[in-house]
Amino acid sequence: MEPEKFKMSDILYGIVIPIILVLLIFVLAVYVSPTGEHAVLGVEGLGGTLAIIFTQGFAQMIILGVPLVLGLLWNKWAGGAAGFLMGGLYYVASAGLYTGYYAGYQPAYNFYGDISLLFWLVNGVIIGYMAGSLNNGSMSFKRMLGAGLTASVTVAIIQALLNYNVSLEPSRMMAQGLWATDLPQALLINFVPNIALGIIVPIIGKVMTWYGLMPAKHY
Repeated sequence: MEPEKFKMSDILYGIVIPIILVLLIFVLAVYVSPTGEHAVLGVEGLGGTLAIIFTQGFAQMIILGVPLVLGLLWNKWAGGAAGFLMGGLYYVASAGLYTGYYAGYQPAYNFYGDISLLFWLVNGVIIGYMAGSLNNGSMSFKRMLGAGLTASVTVAIIQALLNYNVSLEPSRMMAQGLWATDLPQALLINFVPNIALGIIVPIIGKVMTWYGLMPAKHY
């Protein structure tokens, strides 16, 4: 079969969009993140909270968004498998990052043994599998939205409980202190990114169905 001819849209998808993503990640890391060189939103208060949501929350939305969209558009097995891979990558990266942060502390903390971080692997599986099971291949936007929100909020509740109860001491003390002193901010950080994810991904999934951008389904 003759290969498809080159189109201007190939430049958009192959060059422009990847460059935009690179620039976005750079801006988030340097200018938005509370640990960035130019934290324009600040590190405390509402600005610091928004910075955490736009950076850490954004990263978590990507990690959970991939299995969620595959679960909605393909099936529960594809969503669960993608979640295992994405969650595993996030666990390894986060554990290494936080272990480096606390390397000079006594006692030293090994975040590779932090159950709350390890559970990101499980959360990825849960969100993809649950969304796929609840939606069951439906193209109805209402059903996709219900499945997406249910899976996303479930994962948010699980992660909030783990952060509060079983994470390593630095993370646990931070989580418990936030819930005790600033309930609105705790709710904002723990649930808003996942609620947004549960709404945005079904919208993206529905748009993809309009253009036929769907994986082949196997049952």
